[in-house]
Amino acid sequence: MTFKVAAIQMCSGVDPDQNAADMARLVREAASQGAVYVQTPEMTGAVQKDRAGLMAVLKDEANDVIVSTARELARELGIHVHVGSTAIALDDGKIANRGFLFAPDGNRICTYDKIHMFDVDLDNGESWRESAVYRPGGEARVAELPFGKLGFAICYDVRFPALFRTEAVAGADVLTVPAAFTRQTGEAHWEVLLRARAIENGAFLVAAAQAGVHEDGRETFGHSMIIDPWGKVLASAGGSGEAIVIADIDVDQVKAARAKIPNLKNARDFTLDTVAAEAKGVAA
Repeated sequence: MTFKVAAIQMCSGVDPDQNAADMARLVREAASQGAVYVQTPEMTGAVQKDRAGLMAVLKDEANDVIVSTARELARELGIHVHVGSTAIALDDGKIANRGFLFAPDGNRICTYDKIHMFDVDLDNGESWRESAVYRPGGEARVAELPFGKLGFAICYDVRFPALFRTEAVAGADVLTVPAAFTRQTGEAHWEVLLRARAIENGAFLVAAAQAGVHEDGRETFGHSMIIDPWGKVLASAGGSGEAIVIADIDVDQVKAARAKIPNLKNARDFTLDTVAAEAKGVAA
């Protein structure tokens, strides 16, 4: 089965209402080009590194403008809309970095909360502690759609191959990595990580990204991509500003790739033995 997918590249600011309007415009354009599945980036609702500023605009799921706008877009356009993620207020005072998938009738199919927190210190002085603000998820997710099975991840999750392998073994044909990669890490690792996750799992991969210099001063890498199960980049965007990346996906290619290199079936359990050289060394 062949279908058209789109990755929406954005440069979200600090105002969720404006970001929702930008998202709606871009999703409608992607749908007009034939996309039946449209993915937006991580933190579609607001890229805001100031915690107080983020908390000031934060809403729970029932009142979030990105959630309501995506639901209406899915219903209006008759497509699947995947909000890569947006910040959602939780009852315990923390925040979920939560993705949403809506069906063509506007009903919510599922959510996914980012599992791995971006707690890093980079060479250029950037320091991030997502765990101080966000509550990590604890559940991988695969959604069964009419055209195939969709596996979920968000940004930093891409550095944890076991998540993608678990979803692929569960039958995921399409893996997703909506992101807001920093420029420094993106230049070094973005494409190679995405292609590796596609290749090692014999799956398509769709990655919508934030791109450019944001209103809060943060800079993200962009280069939204759609990749096939053999690791070929089918479509990609530049490193700044809005873009719509579109490609056709034929899920039969997933079966073909996994038949050629059946590493999902060939995997074996094993044990690990750490050997102490002084105990096992050979006498001279």
